[in-house]
Amino acid sequence: MDSSITRGLYRDITELAESSPSWVQHLAGVWTEAGLLVFGALFLTVWWRARAQSASAIAVAVLAPLATAAGYVISESLKTVFDEERPCRTVTDAAASLVACPPTGDWSFPSNHASIAGAAAVALALARPVLVWAAVPMALLMAFSRVFVGVHYPHDVIVGMVLGAVVAAVLMVLLARPASSLLAAVRTSRYAPVVWFAGPGPGASGRG
Repeated sequence: MDSSITRGLYRDITELAESSPSWVQHLAGVWTEAGLLVFGALFLTVWWRARAQSASAIAVAVLAPLATAAGYVISESLKTVFDEERPCRTVTDAAASLVACPPTGDWSFPSNHASIAGAAAVALALARPVLVWAAVPMALLMAFSRVFVGVHYPHDVIVGMVLGAVVAAVLMVLLARPASSLLAAVRTSRYAPVVWFAGPGPGASGRG
C-alpha cells in the first residue's frame, strides 16, 4: 500500500491534534479504545430488548455482533497482505502520536478499529434502525480518532470503515432468514439457558 496517498492529510490532522487542548487530546485517546466498549454495550442492549420481540428481531440482534466480528477478522486477514508500517513510525516530520505507536508487525492497513466501527454501525442500524443516528456518528468519530491520535493514515480508516460496513451488511442480509428460522426453533426448547438466551418472544406473559 502506497502510504503517500494521504500522508499530507495525516500530517495536517496530527498537527491539529498537537495544537488541541489537553482535554480534547485526552478524550480522543480514551474514545479510540473505549468506543469499542460502547458498541459492545449497544449490542447487549439490542439483544436484551429483542428477546421479547419476534424471532426475526432476536435473529438480527444476535447476528449483529457476529457480523461485526467477521468484519474484524477480514480486516485482520488483509494486514497479512498489506504490510504498511504505521505513520507514527514513518512520517518523521509529523507531530508525535498521542498514544504509543504499535510495534512493527502490527501493520497499519486497514484499520481494525475502523472496520469494527463501520461493521458495528451498519449491524446496529439493521438490528434497530433508530440507532443509526447514534451508531454512525460514533463510528465516524472512532475512525477519525485513529488518525487524530497518530496511529493510522486517513486511507487506513476509510477503507477499514467501508470494508467493515460492507461485510456486516452482506452477512446480515444473507443470514437473516436462516437465523430467524433457527431462533424460532430454538424458542420451542424447554432448556432454561436456551430460553433465557433466545427470549420468550412477544406475548409470553399471556401464555398459560
